[in-house]
This record gives sequence, structure tokens and C-alpha cells, in this order.
Amino acid sequence: KRGGLIYGAHLLVEGATALARALGVGEEVIGLSLVAFGTSLPELAAAVVAAYRRHAELVLGNILGSNLFNIACIVGTVAVIKPIGVPARVIHFDIWVMLGAALLLVPGMVRKPPSLGRLGGGLFVLLYGVYIAAVVFGVGEAG
Repeated sequence: KRGGLIYGAHLLVEGATALARALGVGEEVIGLSLVAFGTSLPELAAAVVAAYRRHAELVLGNILGSNLFNIACIVGTVAVIKPIGVPARVIHFDIWVMLGAALLLVPGMVRKPPSLGRLGGGLFVLLYGVYIAAVVFGVGEAG
């Protein structure tokens, strides 16, 4: 099982790199879009099922927990194994988009009872689409 996971991860990295080269875009574009979407599909499926069954706490716990785990544990572990550079695009654009998205969640989370309705959810999906378009068209890239 572990060998399959490692081999699958290797194939994902090699395939994403090849796709980026074939499309003439940076590897970070593929990572920020296709790879991110693909690796998040299991979380999306779990969140949809939990929402359908009215388990909002599980939805939010899954999403927040996954993001915190990715930022803290995965980035931290990779940096311990081999220090990683931070591309200028991440510093000048992506981190601010992530911060903005987190701040947009705050009003819904501090209201009584905490909630994010269909309109708010639709807004987040729309904003993600705008972000992906910005990534694909090179917004935030240096030069």
C-alpha cells in the first residue's frame, strides 16, 4: 500500500510537471489549480456528504483541519527534509488571496448562530473561479 501511494505521488508530480511544460505555464499554475483540485476531491466528497446529512461541524472541521494540516505539517515536514524556496508570486499574490478568503469567512463564523448560506457559498465558489483565472492568466507574476 505504501509503495502504491509513493508511486502515485511520483506519477502525480511527473504528470503535473509534464502538463505544465506542454501548456507552457509554470509548474505552480498546475499545482495551484489541477493538482490542488485533484487532491482536494476526497475532502469535497466528504464535505458534501456531511453537509447533506446536516453535520456542519464535520464540514468545517474537515476543511479547517485539512488547511491547517497542509500549511503547518506538510510544509513544515517538507522544509525539514529539504528547505524550500518561496516563489515571489506566493508572497505577492497567493498569500494575500488566502488571507482575504479567510477574512471573508469571519463574519459568518462570528454571527449567532455561525453560518455560511448558499449565497455566501456561491460567492466563495465564484471567487475561486476568479482566482484560478488569475493564476492561469499570470496575474501576480513578476515581470
